Amino acid sequence: MNFLKKFLRKIKLNSHAGTRYQCPFCGYQSKDLEIVGHDLQILKQKHVIGGGRRAAGCYKCHSRDRERLLYAFLIEDLKLPSDKNISILHIAPEPKLSKLLLKQNFKEYICGDLFTKGYDYPAHVQNMNVLNLPFEDNHFDLFLCNHVLEHIPEDIKAMKEIFRVLKPGGNALLQVPISKNSAETVEDFTIEDQKKREELFGQFDHCRIYGQDYTKRLESVGFKVHRINISDKYPSFGVNPEEDLFFCEKP
Repeated sequence: MNFLKKFLRKIKLNSHAGTRYQCPFCGYQSKDLEIVGHDLQILKQKHVIGGGRRAAGCYKCHSRDRERLLYAFLIEDLKLPSDKNISILHIAPEPKLSKLLLKQNFKEYICGDLFTKGYDYPAHVQNMNVLNLPFEDNHFDLFLCNHVLEHIPEDIKAMKEIFRVLKPGGNALLQVPISKNSAETVEDFTIEDQKKREELFGQFDHCRIYGQDYTKRLESVGFKVHRINISDKYPSFGVNPEEDLFFCEKP
């Protein structure tokens, strides 16, 4: 059975072989990308960047566009591994990216997540709540939080905690799914029905769809927000050309 699975997987990979894309995590080259995400009307209606049904996955290691975007920015643009004397806190760490960062021997690289019953977590991930981080003020140089805030009703409180634990001059990379055509964020914390949440917010455990006012929310807690797009620099990584990076600075 294992032989058959490997044989069928090899056939599948060969059918997508090409040179247009190359995954920075596993090196696999392909002519197209795997279809991923949910085909929901609200995600189409709101033109949610970072969500929805799309061609975004690596056929071999199944990395997705938003994880490869972080790789492009942190590893290629910022050259993060060249600065070992930094402290990093990574919330809900992406498996491939965190595995790579663990090997870099930074002064401090801590991974945390709010443990949920029914899920397994790697040994290097600590149980912690972004609403009450167990660290002193002004501790970290860099904070990574990719597609987490949309799950948290008290997102402003989470932003304040992130701001608190960052050193002055420190940075936070705070990505969320965001509506391209909505000026204001749509949210409702009273909805507990998972089907209704999926219908309104695009996922059963989301409590909002961020609008273009997301930057103002980040600024409200003190961040200086740098909204940048690097997709044209890394076309072979298969990143979403519409996804901006929200790179926040603590003055």
